[in-house]
Amino acid sequence: MSVKIRLTRKGKKGVPYYRLVVIDSRLRREGPPIDMIGIYQPCHNPVTIKVDEEKAIKWLKEGAIPSTTVRSIFQKQGILKKLHEEKLSLFKKKIKEEKVVKEKQEDVSPIKGNEESTS
Repeated sequence: MSVKIRLTRKGKKGVPYYRLVVIDSRLRREGPPIDMIGIYQPCHNPVTIKVDEEKAIKWLKEGAIPSTTVRSIFQKQGILKKLHEEKLSLFKKKIKEEKVVKEKQEDVSPIKGNEESTS
Protein backbone atom coordinates (compact mmCIF):
# COMPACT_ATOMS: atom_id res chain seq x y z
CA MET A 1 0.00 0.00 0.00
CA SER A 2 1.42 3.36 -1.05
CA VAL A 3 0.81 6.04 1.56
CA LYS A 4 0.99 9.76 0.80
CA ILE A 5 0.80 12.94 2.83
CA ARG A 6 -1.36 15.42 0.93
CA LEU A 7 -3.94 18.17 1.28
CA THR A 8 -7.72 17.75 1.42
CA ARG A 9 -9.86 20.81 0.70
CA LYS A 10 -12.44 22.05 3.19
CA GLY A 11 -14.25 25.34 3.78
CA LYS A 12 -16.65 27.54 1.80
CA LYS A 13 -16.54 28.58 -1.82
CA GLY A 14 -13.80 31.18 -2.21
CA VAL A 15 -12.49 30.67 1.36
CA PRO A 16 -10.78 27.29 1.40
CA TYR A 17 -8.68 25.74 4.10
CA TYR A 18 -6.81 22.46 3.84
CA ARG A 19 -6.06 19.55 6.11
CA LEU A 20 -2.74 17.74 5.89
CA VAL A 21 -3.69 14.08 5.90
CA VAL A 22 -2.00 10.71 5.55
CA ILE A 23 -3.99 8.72 3.00
CA ASP A 24 -3.74 5.73 0.68
CA SER A 25 -2.59 7.12 -2.67
CA ARG A 26 -5.25 5.18 -4.58
CA LEU A 27 -8.11 6.99 -2.83
CA ARG A 28 -9.73 10.21 -4.04
CA ARG A 29 -8.80 13.58 -2.54
CA GLU A 30 -11.79 13.67 -0.19
CA GLY A 31 -11.49 9.99 0.77
CA PRO A 32 -11.20 8.73 4.33
CA PRO A 33 -7.75 9.61 5.76
CA ILE A 34 -5.58 7.30 7.83
CA ASP A 35 -4.43 10.20 10.04
CA MET A 36 -4.76 14.00 10.13
CA ILE A 37 -1.48 15.74 10.93
CA GLY A 38 -2.20 19.44 10.45
CA ILE A 39 -4.03 22.34 8.81
CA TYR A 40 -3.13 24.99 6.23
CA GLN A 41 -5.23 28.17 5.88
CA PRO A 42 -3.94 30.25 2.93
CA CYS A 43 -6.77 32.83 3.02
CA HIS A 44 -6.02 34.03 6.55
CA ASN A 45 -3.84 37.05 7.00
CA PRO A 46 -1.15 35.93 7.92
CA VAL A 47 -1.27 32.43 6.48
CA THR A 48 -1.93 29.82 9.19
CA ILE A 49 0.05 26.59 9.19
CA LYS A 50 -0.22 24.12 12.07
CA VAL A 51 1.53 20.75 11.83
CA ASP A 52 1.96 18.04 14.45
CA GLU A 53 5.71 17.50 14.00
CA GLU A 54 5.85 14.18 15.86
CA LYS A 55 3.16 12.62 13.67
CA ALA A 56 4.70 14.05 10.50
CA ILE A 57 8.16 12.69 11.30
CA LYS A 58 6.67 9.32 12.31
CA TRP A 59 4.86 8.97 8.98
CA LEU A 60 7.88 10.14 6.96
CA LYS A 61 10.03 7.52 8.72
CA GLU A 62 7.45 4.86 7.85
CA GLY A 63 7.75 5.77 4.17
CA ALA A 64 4.86 8.16 3.49
CA ILE A 65 5.56 10.33 0.46
CA PRO A 66 4.64 14.03 0.78
CA SER A 67 3.09 15.90 -2.14
CA THR A 68 4.98 18.87 -3.59
CA THR A 69 2.92 21.41 -1.61
CA VAL A 70 3.19 19.44 1.63
CA ARG A 71 6.95 19.11 1.12
CA SER A 72 7.27 22.90 0.84
CA ILE A 73 5.13 23.34 3.99
CA PHE A 74 7.38 20.88 5.84
CA GLN A 75 10.46 22.78 4.68
CA LYS A 76 9.03 26.08 5.95
CA GLN A 77 8.21 24.46 9.31
CA GLY A 78 11.68 22.84 9.57
CA ILE A 79 10.30 19.30 9.76
CA LEU A 80 12.43 17.90 6.93
CA LYS A 81 15.55 19.35 8.56
CA LYS A 82 14.73 17.65 11.87
CA LEU A 83 14.13 14.35 10.07
CA HIS A 84 17.45 14.68 8.25
CA GLU A 85 19.30 15.45 11.50
CA GLU A 86 17.75 12.41 13.21
CA LYS A 87 18.78 10.13 10.35
CA LEU A 88 22.28 11.63 10.33
CA SER A 89 22.74 11.15 14.08
CA LEU A 90 21.58 7.51 13.83
CA PHE A 91 24.00 6.96 10.94
CA LYS A 92 26.91 8.45 12.92
CA LYS A 93 26.01 6.33 15.95
CA LYS A 94 25.95 3.19 13.79
CA ILE A 95 29.36 3.96 12.30
CA LYS A 96 30.81 4.59 15.79
CA GLU A 97 29.46 1.23 17.01
CA GLU A 98 30.94 -0.55 13.97
CA LYS A 99 34.36 0.99 14.71
CA VAL A 100 34.21 -0.23 18.33
CA VAL A 101 33.28 -3.76 17.22
CA LYS A 102 36.07 -3.78 14.63
CA GLU A 103 38.64 -2.62 17.21
CA LYS A 104 37.54 -5.34 19.63
CA GLN A 105 37.89 -7.96 16.90
CA GLU A 106 41.44 -6.78 16.17
CA ASP A 107 42.37 -6.90 19.87
CA VAL A 108 41.20 -10.50 20.20
CA SER A 109 43.48 -11.82 17.49
CA PRO A 110 44.85 -15.32 18.04
CA ILE A 111 47.82 -15.45 20.43
CA LYS A 112 50.88 -17.17 19.15
CA GLY A 113 52.05 -19.80 21.61
CA ASN A 114 55.48 -21.24 22.13
CA GLU A 115 56.28 -22.88 18.88
CA GLU A 116 59.04 -25.39 18.90
CA SER A 117 60.93 -25.63 15.73
CA THR A 118 62.58 -28.88 14.82
CA SER A 119 65.75 -28.71 12.77
